Amino acid sequence: MSASLVRATVRAVSKRKLQPTRAALTLTPSAVNKIKQLLKDKPEHVGLKVGVRTRGCNGLSYSLEYTKTKGDSDEEVIQDGVRVFIEKKAQLTLLGTEMDYVEDKLSSEFVFNNPNIKGTCGCGESFSV
Repeated sequence: MSASLVRATVRAVSKRKLQPTRAALTLTPSAVNKIKQLLKDKPEHVGLKVGVRTRGCNGLSYSLEYTKTKGDSDEEVIQDGVRVFIEKKAQLTLLGTEMDYVEDKLSSEFVFNNPNIKGTCGCGESFSV
């Protein structure tokens, strides 16, 4: 019985600068804490799933829902013990976005600080670049 051998060659490449990859999504400490709090009472769920929907005035709206499993094409973000899954349709739209949780006297909500958005309309929907 003979084993097949696979060969590989490694070459040094000079003059080529490595570029860091952008995180698909980063979470603020406030968002991490809120997600942990939400999932504490739902042991059957493993995290939150972020999706994007076309809505409003030619804009996009993000959706959040509890999820029990990672989908085949979902991007998984693990940060500080929290798992967030990004639907395939939303992955390019959310690239480099920061997810925050904000509370004030009148409201509490997750806020997506997205550098790829060039504006919003009056209903709060966003416009992609």
